[in-house]
Amino acid sequence: MSVLQKIADIEAEMARTQRNKATMGHLGLLKAKLAKLKRELITPKGGGAAVGEGFDVAKTGDARIGFVGFPSVGKSTLLSNLAGVYSEVAAYEFTTLTTVPGCIKYKGAKIQLLDLPGIIEGAKDGKGRGKQVIAVARTCSLIFIVLDVLKPLLHKKLIEKELEGFGMRLNKEPPQITFRRKEKGGVNLQCAAQQNELDLELVKTILAEYRIHNADIVLKYDATADDLIDVIEGNRVYVPCIYLLNKIDQISIEELDIIYKIPHCVPISAHHKWNFDDLLERMWEYLNLCRIYTKPKGQLPDYSAPVVLRADRKTVEDFCNKIHRTIIREFKYALVWGSSVKHQPQKVGKEHELNDEDVVQICKKV
Repeated sequence: MSVLQKIADIEAEMARTQRNKATMGHLGLLKAKLAKLKRELITPKGGGAAVGEGFDVAKTGDARIGFVGFPSVGKSTLLSNLAGVYSEVAAYEFTTLTTVPGCIKYKGAKIQLLDLPGIIEGAKDGKGRGKQVIAVARTCSLIFIVLDVLKPLLHKKLIEKELEGFGMRLNKEPPQITFRRKEKGGVNLQCAAQQNELDLELVKTILAEYRIHNADIVLKYDATADDLIDVIEGNRVYVPCIYLLNKIDQISIEELDIIYKIPHCVPISAHHKWNFDDLLERMWEYLNLCRIYTKPKGQLPDYSAPVVLRADRKTVEDFCNKIHRTIIREFKYALVWGSSVKHQPQKVGKEHELNDEDVVQICKKV
């Protein structure tokens, strides 16, 4: 029996099973089996297969944004109008067949844009070069899901299902679950909050499916079986996502007001370049980047070319490494002006966390 057939059988059994206390253990086991089978689809047993021609685009700039969507929703038009890159545009479906890169400069940061070929239903199972498309999407800092405002939001659900099936979690935080394997001692479960779904029996059932019989697990919030499986699998990617509802020139003002209430959504018209300002502002907010300006000794700060850091890695050491790896070896202290310090300037060490638009002067050992 093929992997796809096994997945279909398990999904059918899960749909048939009623959800209650008595069936929680059985459903947890089915979810674990399903996650293992999906991992087989993502990473074939014969080693890593070569990425399709035109998909492996070199990562450049400070962040990477992938345009994901069904064929002919306006991804290529959006890239052409945002970045000035010519990506073949036509009125028929499947015009873009490889990844088309572009680049924009916004608030001093260079941001790479990738127009990915249109994905179809069943992409996570390998249909329509879907695996390569989603594999590139996994490397992005932010995903733009481009939707046609005239076609119902069913497209949104389908794309989310395809991306989630490939281990991507959109607009979600990693589960607050500590999981540590050990040599002996059985399964030890600690709960920092009341659990509605997981208990020791269900946790043991899920771990047994992965042949894990000794582990320490700490649940810091009311977790689900899916959260625990995500932590055990360890290959999930948590990516922010913005839904772009394109072709708003074809709907009424009343419909536009309703669309604006949908969370994580930005209505645009790629063809007429409508609402691009709102899109770029929202993009900057979701990328959560941090601009640091350099100040050579005895000179004014250089505001033209900031060093751009990610929000989770913005210490003085990260700043030095972004400029050049050798700087940290000669590092003595740094002088910082900005919102991250109390005094202007303030002497700090390499562990100090910087804020957006801080000015830094590095002082080296003599």
